[in-house]
Amino acid sequence: MSEENTTLVTEFVLTGLTERPGLQAPLFLVFLLTYLTTMVGNLGLAALIWKDPRLHSPMYLFLGSLAFADACSSSSVTPRMLINFLSKNHVIPLLDCWAQFYFFGFSATTECFLLVVMAYDRYVAICNPLLYLVAMSSRLCAWLISMSYVIGFLHSAIHVGLLFRLTFCKSNVIRYFYCEILQLFRISCTDPTVNTLLVLIFSAFIQVFTFMTIMVSYSCVLFAILKQKSAKGRSKAFSTCSAHLLSVSLFYGTLFLTYVRPGSGPAEDHDKMFSLFYTIIIPLLNPFIYCLRNKEVISALRKIMKK
Repeated sequence: MSEENTTLVTEFVLTGLTERPGLQAPLFLVFLLTYLTTMVGNLGLAALIWKDPRLHSPMYLFLGSLAFADACSSSSVTPRMLINFLSKNHVIPLLDCWAQFYFFGFSATTECFLLVVMAYDRYVAICNPLLYLVAMSSRLCAWLISMSYVIGFLHSAIHVGLLFRLTFCKSNVIRYFYCEILQLFRISCTDPTVNTLLVLIFSAFIQVFTFMTIMVSYSCVLFAILKQKSAKGRSKAFSTCSAHLLSVSLFYGTLFLTYVRPGSGPAEDHDKMFSLFYTIIIPLLNPFIYCLRNKEVISALRKIMKK
């Protein structure tokens, strides 16, 4: 091989959502507003739950942890994308690229397991209400939240660690708006088969296991709700669970289409849309999905605003 062909890449170029110059400024404004709303919504929700003693129940502790994970997910991608909208230099150093994927992978995996924990919490609350305070003790809640974050840390660390076995000596152009791991495999000079298989196996296992656990929990919840004689009780239970199921459907649908569906062809516009949805849109929507019809959160928010 010639010296030119063996030169290793130490930085990448992100092409972004679009290469059309006329769309850069409008997209910057749209995503800046989206990011600010996401941060205010998620961090504000987490702070509200931490500050108000009435929201120190297991359900809200899990919701606050989910809000923090959503803030991390959005922050791993959006700031770099905003910079690239206004800059002609779309270069990202190799280690920065690894770090960006790590924090995204960490927050996405953590969110998968937090959604499972939230489903289990609703199962205990609705199917075994008399044992709820005993079963969902503060110690257990802290352990479940901690384990969700530890699994996210380890899962992402495995894939980032394996990235160091790859070399990049051909193209350094990533036709995406962030350092998405499958796009990195496509421009690798080293055979990425091992990396690709591990990503697909881990992603399939985590997503299928967590999704099926959530579905089993909510099937039990549904039967328990239908057995309730009180129409008010059924309505309240359905309201709480429907918000969670909507969030689960949006999150898992787009993740599954990106990392588990067959095929590994070039990045298409619909691939970017799927990624855009679970990295930016879902973190924006979750605070509204969970809180707009939640009387306890709205009451706590009004109390803070009055002060």
